[in-house]
This record gives sequence, structure tokens and C-alpha cells, in this order.
Amino acid sequence: MKKLWQWLALVGLIGGGAAFWRDQQKQDDIVGSMGSAGRNVAVAKVGARTSGRWAVTKAKKTFASAERRDELDAAFELKTTEEVVASLGNLKGAMMKVGQMASYLDLGLPESTRQTLAQLQTDAPPMSGELAASVIVDELGNHPSEIFAEWDPVPIASASIGQVHRALTHEGAAVAVKVQYPGVAEAIESDLRTNDALFGALRMMFPGIDTTTITAELRDRLSEELDYTLEAKNQRYFASYFDGHPYIHVPKVFDEYSSRLVMTSELVVGSTFSEVLTWSQVEKNLAAETLFRFTFGSIYRLAAFNGDPHPGNYIFHGGGRITFLDFGLVKHFTPEDTALFESLITNMVIDSDFSTFRKTIEDAGLLHPGQPFSDEQIGSYFSYFYDFVLEDTEFTFDEEYSAAGVRAIFDTSGDEGELKKVLNVPPSFVVLQRINLGAIALFGQLNAEANWRRIGEEVWPFVEAEPSTDIGRTIDRWGRASGMRDGYEGI
Repeated sequence: MKKLWQWLALVGLIGGGAAFWRDQQKQDDIVGSMGSAGRNVAVAKVGARTSGRWAVTKAKKTFASAERRDELDAAFELKTTEEVVASLGNLKGAMMKVGQMASYLDLGLPESTRQTLAQLQTDAPPMSGELAASVIVDELGNHPSEIFAEWDPVPIASASIGQVHRALTHEGAAVAVKVQYPGVAEAIESDLRTNDALFGALRMMFPGIDTTTITAELRDRLSEELDYTLEAKNQRYFASYFDGHPYIHVPKVFDEYSSRLVMTSELVVGSTFSEVLTWSQVEKNLAAETLFRFTFGSIYRLAAFNGDPHPGNYIFHGGGRITFLDFGLVKHFTPEDTALFESLITNMVIDSDFSTFRKTIEDAGLLHPGQPFSDEQIGSYFSYFYDFVLEDTEFTFDEEYSAAGVRAIFDTSGDEGELKKVLNVPPSFVVLQRINLGAIALFGQLNAEANWRRIGEEVWPFVEAEPSTDIGRTIDRWGRASGMRDGYEGI
């Protein structure tokens, strides 16, 4: 129960209000029509209902048996989570993204709560087919029933910024058409403006953080995510690099059916992440290995990665083959950024040189110089984030490990708490930390096991070791057979 309330408080802070909202708004309402004040008032309404329902539940528990009290707690959690899902799903934008992240980050939430939150990954309340069609008319100049040979007005997925419809082009290609919610840009801007409460709390917990740079980085990345023209460019970049790859597939973009608010790409079918969780451990390990290679290999090989690791962005095909979707939130790194990341791995993982590691993070702005902590204390704290590649041995991710990752960042108690309070988050680390937490959370749910050190050494260009797994050997053979295509280096 405590963890649920902590998470509710987090979302309340981000929303700038007390808790959540659920309203019987019409489907064709424009997302951004509320404005900042309206969204905050809406958020507070469910807070009042939640508090009232908790008071009733608490009263019932007074005369209940221990077993009955557990039942009452579980019922309260489920009902509250259902309202959260409805609230964030209708609000869309940045607030809904919080719910998506909570569904796969291990925050100690009850399983029923997480399963309910998981609806936000692909099944948020959609806008009407008529409204989606009107966006396409405005953007592409005609009704989708005219533009496409076939058009399904019922979306196959809906999320924080847009929803996806099936269609068939007149050339016979099956496509997925992503349509942005009208007004969502204004809604996200409203959410960002009300983030002062969250950042005020962060500054109290972590005085070393420069929240100005964090806000600017988040604003830049979210603004980019709203531009489907930029997303199409990112997707083409990744698709070109991985063209023909035996395990990693990125759908083709159809530029003639795309614009700033509409993006059309190849329709791909396969299994969802929740279905993968029912597969054998061998299959889970293969899926995790490909996710690992794509996520961490892209940083060094493409100087970019997809910064939105939630499970709805992957389609699984078995045998380690995965289709990667949604390239709206892509972080591009400078040569200086990738050199920094390489230095951190070299000093922490390969050389175990805590003194140089400390100097590196000080130069990067992650730690202010002159702090009263030993090199060993700093190395011990940061080693958690490299733990799975520190040793040349098998390592199994589990949910406790991913939960420890959340605590390693946000829990300021204990001996390491004082160190965390003086740490900063430079711009290049903002999205990086999100992908680290998100990917590790997914690996934990998969109970993924492998020698991640050896796989890491394959994808790190400053090591570039020989393939150590069947997937690695297949990729290596493919790369050689393809004539070492220009620009390709193995992931």
C-alpha cells in the first residue's frame, strides 16, 4: 500500500495537482482544450474521490480480520489504479507517459496494479475515427477512405501522443497509420509548465541537481517527439542501418502518406511483450539479447538510440527476432558524448580505475569536484549500474535487481544517500538514465540470463570482441556475407 501511495504522489507532483481525474468527456474532445488550469483541476478531482474511498476502506478495516484487511487493501488498490488508467489515458501527453513508465518499472507495486497500468502501453482511450480522419484530411488533403484502398477507422493501438490505424495502399501495401491527437502539443506544454512542483521536490531531495538543464532536455526531446516528420527521419536512419539484419527489423516509412501529424509505415504483426512472458526461458533470453544489442549497441554504433523503451514499442517474432517501433524520442549523441560513455565503461568495467572514473564524472558535470567522498565510495555506488557486465560470467536479471535500480537513484537513505544528494544529471544523461532503467526493468521481467559482459564486448567498438553467442555469430556471418555494407558495424 505504501508503494502505491508513493507512486500516486509522484504522478500528483508531475500533474501539478493532488491526484487524478476521470471525466466522461466526449471522444471527439480535443486533447489540449483544457489548458493548464483545467488539467490540474481535472487531476485533483480523482484525488478527492480516492481520499474519500480510502477513508471508507480504513474504517472498514478497523473491525476486519487480517485476511479481510488484505482483501480491502487489494480492492482499494485495483479501483484506484483503474481510475488512474482512465485519468491518464484521457489526459494524454506527458502525464500519460508517467503511467506507461510505472507499468514496467519495478516500483514495488502489486501485480494487479501493474497489469492494469499496462493498458496504457497500447490501449489508452482512443479518439473517434471521425476525428482521426479529420486530421488526415488536414494533413494529407483528402479523407483516408480516398487516400487508401482500405482504411480501418478503429485504431489498433492508442498511446500518449497518437493512435494507430490499419490501412492498405492502392499499391497493395499493408500499412500502419499513426495519427497525432489534436491539441496534444498544447497538453504536453501545459504539463511541462506545471512541472515546477516536481522539480521543487527534486531540488529538496537532491540539492546537486541542475533542474534547469533537465527541464530544457525534456522539453527538447518531447517537442521532437511531436514532429512526425522528424520521427520518420529517425526511423529511416535506423531502418537503413539494420536493413536485412537477421534479428533487428525497423519498418519502412511511406513518405507519400506522412506529414508532421501523420506517419505511415509498414504494418508488422507478431507477439506482444506480455505474450513473450509466457514463452520458454530460452526464448526470453534470446529476446533479451536482441534488446540488449539494439539498446546499448546503438549508442556506440549509431551514436543514437530510441529513448522510449516501454514494451508496446516492440513486436516479437521468436528466435530473438524483434521489430522495433516508435522512433519519436531518439537521442542523438555527439562524439564527445560517446567518448565519455566509452571512458566510463573503460574505467569502471575494464580497468576498475575508480580514481579516473571519478575524474571523468567530475569533468562531465555528474559530480561536483571536491566532494567529501572517497574514490572507493563513488566507485561502489556507480558500480551498480555496470554490475551485469563487471564479471565475465552468467548474470540473471530479476525484478529485485530492477527495483534496486530505482532505489539506487531515488532512495536517499543509508550511507550512499548523502552522495546521491550532490550528484547532478547532465543533459546527455537524462534520456540515457530512462533507457537504462526501462531496459533493465524489461530484462528483469524476462528473468533474462546471459554473459552480458561478453555480449557487451561485442557491441563496444573500443573492444570489438569476437562473437560469443549464436545470435552474435549469425550477425557476424550476415555482415560478412553482405559485403560489409558501407556504414555497417555489427550489433
